[in-house]
Amino acid sequence: MPCGMARESRARRGYNGAVMKYGMVRVGAFTPIVKVGDTEHNAEAVLGLLSGAHDRGVEIAVFPELCITGYTAADLFFTRGLTVGAVAAVKRIAAEMPENMIAFVGAPIAQGGRLFNCAVALTRGNVLGVVPKTEIPDHGEFYESRYFASASDCTETCECLDAPMGNVLFKCKEHSGLTVGCEICEDMWTDVPPSVFACRAGATVIVNLSASDETVGKAEYRELLVKSASGRMNCAYVYADAGYGESSTDMVFSGHNMIAENGNVLECSKPFGGGVAVADVDTERIDVLRRKTGLKTSDRKFRIAEFSLAGVRQDGLCRRVEKYPFVPSGAEAAERVELILTMQAAGLKKRVEAARAASAVVGVSGGLDSTLALIAAVRAVGRDKVTAVTMPCFGTTEKTLGNAEKLCKALGVKLIRIDIKDTVNSHLKDINHDKKDVVYENAQARVRTLTLFDIANRQNGVVVGTGDMSELALGWATYNGDHMSSYGVNAGIPKTLVKFLVRHVAESGDARLRSVLNDIADTDISPELLPPTEGKIAQKTEDILGKYDLLDFILYYFCSFGFTRGKIAYLLGEAFGETPEKQRNKALDTFFGRFFAAQFKRSCLPDGVKIGSVSLSPRSDFRLPSDAEFRQ
Repeated sequence: MPCGMARESRARRGYNGAVMKYGMVRVGAFTPIVKVGDTEHNAEAVLGLLSGAHDRGVEIAVFPELCITGYTAADLFFTRGLTVGAVAAVKRIAAEMPENMIAFVGAPIAQGGRLFNCAVALTRGNVLGVVPKTEIPDHGEFYESRYFASASDCTETCECLDAPMGNVLFKCKEHSGLTVGCEICEDMWTDVPPSVFACRAGATVIVNLSASDETVGKAEYRELLVKSASGRMNCAYVYADAGYGESSTDMVFSGHNMIAENGNVLECSKPFGGGVAVADVDTERIDVLRRKTGLKTSDRKFRIAEFSLAGVRQDGLCRRVEKYPFVPSGAEAAERVELILTMQAAGLKKRVEAARAASAVVGVSGGLDSTLALIAAVRAVGRDKVTAVTMPCFGTTEKTLGNAEKLCKALGVKLIRIDIKDTVNSHLKDINHDKKDVVYENAQARVRTLTLFDIANRQNGVVVGTGDMSELALGWATYNGDHMSSYGVNAGIPKTLVKFLVRHVAESGDARLRSVLNDIADTDISPELLPPTEGKIAQKTEDILGKYDLLDFILYYFCSFGFTRGKIAYLLGEAFGETPEKQRNKALDTFFGRFFAAQFKRSCLPDGVKIGSVSLSPRSDFRLPSDAEFRQ
């Protein structure tokens, strides 16, 4: 989420303790208004923010670097009054802070004749541990080496706080997926951040206590670092920045706080915009991605300090759940769409060249999938080398047939019309079948596929597959019928994205093309295998399966993260709360009832280009026994 686009939870019904529901943990980054050198005031400011954070259900609260004294205290760090006052302030915060949360505050800690710039972890009545800063900046406006020593790769005991000090990780007793690691400001900007070792040792959430002064262009780079850190290490990253109250002698601080997860910013306070960012991070998602990509181990030793989060959180999810996870949005949407169309065309072009084919043959029905496949074929090999074939049969309506013809005319491609009714009837007679059932429907699909391949043979061409990823997931295709092709250009594109791409091409086309594409996008989705009712489509896919908006949402969260039905239902409720629960449950029943039963069709899919992070290719991304039985 871009900076300044903070979103509140849909529900704010108060807080009664904390619990990680489906692996969700609420984190917050807070910038207190400090007074440099006034540790009592700063403790009061932190406690005030902790009280408000607790009311919002925050379980992990992160404050800026040296917020107990002020980062800009300069030679005051040499005074005993400041360092003793800082320790007293830390102990007071621990004694008075709310229960059922963990807080990280920044303070100078004197030990063994040296002063350390530290993150101190606190729960109610306890100092859990102290993590000193590793990378001490000594360039530009920074001169920390004048005051602070670098942390060494070891563990010891902090004498003044009676807590482990050094390489410490903070592990939640109730939830094995929640372990917190710390780093401080410059640690993130270095070539090998300490968080790398913390994550390899099991940390799923990294907190960064920072005092990064503001200069022109720095906010964008800072955000890039936070996003990349969370992406490279597959973790949640909570960044708390210093703000108003720090000395402006040579610098100014903006309170640019961020929460990122797996390369995406979930919440961000705009620089000079208040300094509060709160979001729910998903430790289950982090765990799945780590197991998929393989997390390296670390030879660095860490001590573990345990903390407890107990109770029940009453409010809703503090995190935006996108309704259409496959569909690009925002300022870069148009650029992303063009990239997808280019990828489709590049894959098909290579396949045509490799097959030494002279043409691409596309079955065109007047529906969304065949429309996108035809567009990809024209982009891949040019309109002169594309043959479109429309094959009306029992379920074809005048509208879809007309749209198929208009589309081919608008794109300037050759169209062959072959009425297959007699062929299908002859075949049904051959097998002595006279019922309008699945045999009746599949016979049409298989005759169409036979026709396309024979035309491609005659032209030395390849058959371009039209089926999309949503249909592959649900087995909504006839085995060895529309299930088969020479190359599946839509195999990596779910139905919601197919429609979005067709709309995009419509916007950039001339009036004739725009008109037919929009009409196709507005037409009910149907395989048109049953006779029309009064000239209108009788067989509507979404009446049978459920809405593709919901089905694609389920597909994304199951195939990307392996979430349980219960968690996906929870997320569905957050994203589609306005959709009746009955419809949401129908989509869940359909998906989990059909997905595993359809694996035998996916096990022998033709090649097709991978577009996004989800793919059902049996050769690479999704390998599953065709006879697997799985209960949710």
